[in-house]
Amino acid sequence: MTDANGGFVQIKASKFPVLPGEKEELVNDGTFGKALALYLQAKLVDLDYDAPFICCEDWGWWVELKGAPFAGVCIYSQAGDSPVDFVCTAGVFGSRKWSWKELRFVDTSAWVEKLDRDLVAVFQADPDVEVGGTFEEFPL
Repeated sequence: MTDANGGFVQIKASKFPVLPGEKEELVNDGTFGKALALYLQAKLVDLDYDAPFICCEDWGWWVELKGAPFAGVCIYSQAGDSPVDFVCTAGVFGSRKWSWKELRFVDTSAWVEKLDRDLVAVFQADPDVEVGGTFEEFPL
């Protein structure tokens, strides 16, 4: 992992097609990734994460992680009608995040490092997914 605090994991996979009805859920054109969000939700639950919810945002798709000191996994795709390139990240930059609930900064580094390792391991274990690399800056 290049940057364990908010690194970007790039993958290439045609196994995450645009799902029926997904186009109508998009906030912005070309931000597909629902199939990948559903896939990650199931894989993360198998790894004992509490991932109860996915949704489309203006920048892509999101998998909620309850109990984490950040919101969840952000999924971006290369704009187009048939995405193959995706990027996943914890969406936290730096090792601390302000918590309104606790009224202080909380250290996110252990959570992010574990999530980054788990994301890479999930993708590497799948023969239909090619890990393009991990990056400190957004690679697409």
